[in-house]
Amino acid sequence: MTLAADKFAWQAADGSAVRHIAIIMDGNGRWAAERGLPRAEGHRQGVESVRRTVEAALALGITHLTLFSFSSENWARPKQEISDLFGLLRRFIRRDLADLHKNGVKIRVIGTRTGLEPDILRLIDDAIELTKNNTALNLTIAFNYGARDEIARAARSIAEAAAEGSLAPSDVTEERFGTYLDTANLPDPDLLIRTSGELRLSNFLLWQLAYAEFVFVDTYWPDFSREQLEAAIAEYQRRSRRFGGTSARSTA
Repeated sequence: MTLAADKFAWQAADGSAVRHIAIIMDGNGRWAAERGLPRAEGHRQGVESVRRTVEAALALGITHLTLFSFSSENWARPKQEISDLFGLLRRFIRRDLADLHKNGVKIRVIGTRTGLEPDILRLIDDAIELTKNNTALNLTIAFNYGARDEIARAARSIAEAAAEGSLAPSDVTEERFGTYLDTANLPDPDLLIRTSGELRLSNFLLWQLAYAEFVFVDTYWPDFSREQLEAAIAEYQRRSRRFGGTSARSTA
């Protein structure tokens, strides 16, 4: 991975910097189908797009990148496809971890561990431990993740703390609730990008995306490029962010 020395601060029209980009990586299967290829090849090319996007984020000075990799609802897919997806995750970590670490990427994985095989869990834990002190880019992978499940798990934890007497109902503010989410200690995304032309959130970061700017692109994820990432950020730059009032609030 060779990084270009062209880091700069991307800002919206109101001057707020884009620190955190979240991406719903969609369209691998349709990319493959249109080419008469198996879905597994679409997923494999999707991993290549992940590599390009992480490299671009590093080069552009983006500090937080969150990728929706595997939904907790994807278990309904054919078993072979799920096996292929897990195989790609294994290969990605084994092949890219050293390179990511060298380039200062800190890895975080959000979602539930239910149903994941022991070797997957070990790979995830090893990646998190190795990169925990890195600061160039915070890369969060939403894997076996669903936002409603995340919010329900947070609510259960708060209810348990209240039942134990360690948390009073009056203490449950928006800020306190956020500390029970998988994304605790991460800034909310400034920009959401979804590929493949679909115009929905698909149960992704429902709490955290409350005031994010959305950009939808028609390109399937395997064809997503640095140029398209820059174009999405440029669209963000043209917007004036609003947070429920009449003036924008800086996130810089």
